[in-house]
Amino acid sequence: MKSAALDLLAEKPKRVRLNPAEAAQSATQSQATPASPPPPVRQVLSLIDGDHKIKRRRPLDPLPADPTSATPADSTPDPEPAPAPLPAAPESFGDPDKVISIKPPIIVRDLADRMGVKVFVLIKDLMELDIFANPSIAIEAEVAARVCEKHGFHFEREKRKEGGGVHKVEEIIVAPPAPEKELIPVERLEPRAPIIAFMGHVDHGKTSLIDCIRKAKVAAGEAGGITQHIGAYSVDLDGRRITILDTPGHAAFTAMRARGAHVTDIVILVVAADDGIMPQTKEAIAHAKSAGVKIVVAINKADLKSANIDRVKTQLQEYGLMAEDWGGDTICVPVSALKGEGIDALLEGTLLEAEMMELRADPNAPCRALVIESRIEPGKGPTATLIPQIGTLKIGTPFICGQFSGKVKSMLNDRGQSIKEAGPATPVEVIGFAGLPGVGEELIEMENERSAKRLGEERSEAARLEKLGGPRRASLESLFASAEDGQRKVLKLILKTDVQGSLEALVTQLREIKSDKVSLNFVLAGVGPISENDVLLASAADAVVIGFGVKLEGKAVKTAKAEGIQVKLYSIIYELIDQVKEAMLGLLDPETREKVIGHAQVKQVFKIQRGRVGGCVVTDGRISRTARARVLRGRQAVYDGGFQTLRRFQDDVQEVRNGLECGIRLGDFNEYEPGDVIECYELEKIAQSL
Repeated sequence: MKSAALDLLAEKPKRVRLNPAEAAQSATQSQATPASPPPPVRQVLSLIDGDHKIKRRRPLDPLPADPTSATPADSTPDPEPAPAPLPAAPESFGDPDKVISIKPPIIVRDLADRMGVKVFVLIKDLMELDIFANPSIAIEAEVAARVCEKHGFHFEREKRKEGGGVHKVEEIIVAPPAPEKELIPVERLEPRAPIIAFMGHVDHGKTSLIDCIRKAKVAAGEAGGITQHIGAYSVDLDGRRITILDTPGHAAFTAMRARGAHVTDIVILVVAADDGIMPQTKEAIAHAKSAGVKIVVAINKADLKSANIDRVKTQLQEYGLMAEDWGGDTICVPVSALKGEGIDALLEGTLLEAEMMELRADPNAPCRALVIESRIEPGKGPTATLIPQIGTLKIGTPFICGQFSGKVKSMLNDRGQSIKEAGPATPVEVIGFAGLPGVGEELIEMENERSAKRLGEERSEAARLEKLGGPRRASLESLFASAEDGQRKVLKLILKTDVQGSLEALVTQLREIKSDKVSLNFVLAGVGPISENDVLLASAADAVVIGFGVKLEGKAVKTAKAEGIQVKLYSIIYELIDQVKEAMLGLLDPETREKVIGHAQVKQVFKIQRGRVGGCVVTDGRISRTARARVLRGRQAVYDGGFQTLRRFQDDVQEVRNGLECGIRLGDFNEYEPGDVIECYELEKIAQSL
């Protein structure tokens, strides 16, 4: 076959340069007698060597169509047909062994196993990225990608199916970030209603005041209608609208703050003109100031003969609330919920504050709303009262709320009417949650129901891992920031007592505790039983609840267990003070100090089946098996660790005294030499002082 191929090559005519006349004659002859085309070069070479591969070459430039038009210099024969292009090689995804694919959560130990490296190597890499980690911590996908790249791997949150080169990508689902107010075009912002919360002491007429506003401004337009209580409602005042949170006490407000949500714009503080500032009034002021919201004071029961409005204004000054007519900036309006007096003035003052705040929102942005109340409705499932902050909530909107996804199935307004959409600051009851959301959680509109469901599953898994005690990531920046805030520890307290005298005495005594290392911070100090609100406030402030001569309310017990809040009750004042001192000391880590208890010198080294033993003589003190020891060779320590065996003759002993011989084997150390000194020491933990 090879010879046949060579013959074919030999028969191929050689290329010669012809003059124009010869070229024309040759062309005429070729047209008269067509020659059989030569075999393709690919075929000829394949006859010579079946394994021969042909390299691609650049095709020759085409000749002019009319051979007579070519000049002598340009006269060249027709090029032979270029070989057919080779089929393109299929795209390769690279070495599959160098691709790391992990479904979140991405645990450090799992990533190290996939990469085939030691866990401590990965932890060291994370520390270079300013991330403190341990084998059980979960890291972000971006961090995992950087670590993999350092070790020559490619990280992707995707899976590859076997066969056919199928490449199935797993999408990374995240909730849309909240828009920055500074970046929103001004023309897209529209005025929204202010959100008002009523707070105050029990029996000061807060509920009566809310009912009075509803009858005057809401019920008048609902003849024969049934008003549904959903925790919030809207009130129209001469074409201007306000949203009122109808929450008994300030439980919902505290719960929201405990979860970092601030839905309220203005707090109307209700104070009775005859009683003045009371314990729950102080709590309400503390909550409002902590949340950074504006306070408007409604001095209720102003129609009573025992009313003393000036005394109330004087008491308000002690808490930094100066009335406007006294030269301050706090609106104080005398009202009477019983007679309906002063209601319009109160609402006007509230709207004035709202106008100064210039409350605006973008109704066309993706919706973000806060949960005011949540409950399980028979036949409906998880139901929540929401107030949209930006965007418009519509029927069919897919969303994520906390760790639960959902799709808006139905909406009711505060009048019980079915609606199809709710704009910013409009209270609405929503059905369609996959689970019961927590008060204060944020509902975020998602692109589609599938993305919402996937994100809900990931958040549920993350919450499960955190509940199981998963460690939290701490960055170097956060640790340095804590150090810059000062080395002093802080013990936060919520103190409740039976009477005002006990409260003043305890606060005075506790503040007299002197310490350069721990400071005492009273989040709240008041009179009355420990309520659920106190426990929720402690959860928000990371505080300890202490009661003197008081009891713990029933709901507070359940909430304390759920939130993991420590509550201590006392009846003896000095016992309480001593316990607080111990708690302050408990914040300080004990100092560790070495105490040398003896020395032994190696006289001879014995070989045994499992290693070597140093034959020693105790030169001073004692050698204890429960202590630690270091081997000193000259002035350098060559080993530091615990005892494996301590023997005297053939007996295992716990201690050997001065002047006695013994056999010592330390951990896995086998490099004993005569003359080595074994120093035995104990680690003592010494409690720090305040």
